[in-house]
Amino acid sequence: MAAGASVVRSLAPEQLIVRRSEKWADQPAGVIASTGAEMDFELAAPVLAVLRAALDRHDLGYTPARVSGLAAAFAGFAARRMGWEVDPEQVVPLTDVMVGVASLCRTLTRPGDAVALASPNYPPFFAELPREGVVLRQVGSNQDGSLDLAALEQVLSDGARVFVLTSPHNPTGRVLARAELESIAELCAAHDAWVIADEIHAPLTLAGGVHTPWLEVSDAARERGISLTSASKAFNIAALKCAVAVTASRRARDVLALLGYPVDHVGLLGVLAAEAAFSEGDEWLDALLVTLDANRTLLANRLATDLPKIVWTPPHASYIAWLDCRALDLGDDPAAAFLPHGVALSPGLAYGPPGAGFVRLNFGTAPELITETIRRMTLAAPS
Repeated sequence: MAAGASVVRSLAPEQLIVRRSEKWADQPAGVIASTGAEMDFELAAPVLAVLRAALDRHDLGYTPARVSGLAAAFAGFAARRMGWEVDPEQVVPLTDVMVGVASLCRTLTRPGDAVALASPNYPPFFAELPREGVVLRQVGSNQDGSLDLAALEQVLSDGARVFVLTSPHNPTGRVLARAELESIAELCAAHDAWVIADEIHAPLTLAGGVHTPWLEVSDAARERGISLTSASKAFNIAALKCAVAVTASRRARDVLALLGYPVDHVGLLGVLAAEAAFSEGDEWLDALLVTLDANRTLLANRLATDLPKIVWTPPHASYIAWLDCRALDLGDDPAAAFLPHGVALSPGLAYGPPGAGFVRLNFGTAPELITETIRRMTLAAPS
């Protein structure tokens, strides 16, 4: 890293244990929290500055009806970081990505319609989407992690109206190849199905990975696709509740116009922080990616040395590691076996039936905590 470049600083253990957000607040004393999509780093300076400035001017009122600065900031970010040409007029603020996915599923379906999604997948999808009156149809993966396109085609043939695409994928951190995305777009277009693309982890694409934005895949993807993303994962600001929905066709834009309340409930601090992150946060984000890449390497080395029976594929994006612990014979929920040894991991079963015997580990933290996490995990592993 060049002299004077931004540095991402880890928070000290005494700072982490007093945090009020979910990852650390939900754990007993002495337990290392390696769950949840929160990182253990200081905020980016531009984000912290804009939040402090808002507090200094006592500016905690309602969000204006039009936040053109956010749309312009995201369009610039998308062009610089992903080669994605976004029309700011087709960027709409939302409360968060999960709310956007749920609202779009309700808007695009009738009660009882099927919605397809890859499995394993983000746990709130399984809990929240059925509340919108839809039936979830899970689509499995091939041995290499790619989506089972034959299974997707069957689900679409059976009448699924929407496919929820998580790209990059959560919980594996896999970046989908462009050819795979093109095949998904063709299949969905052939069956007149919409694609809702959750691309919240895309800004965290690591060295060796290339993310292709859904709306850059093909005309078919643009015509019946809506992309949802946020600064929340990359800049660690989920509490501020601000995301964006992006379209690239008149048809998709008309769908967004039907959403209503998710657009009205965006928080002002979230808008301000996202604008700062997208327009001024590149240097910090570059440093973060270097940090996460080093942590990914550290994790690989520690697993290979201390827990060689765990099988995993290092992620292409984000700070999540999907660990196959089945060879350790710890049962369907190995997270429960690790917890008594002082490390909390996300149970694989929360991500769907294919997660039996898996855990998800968060390596968005200090290297020392990664090393200690693996040491504690070895205590649960049979000798």
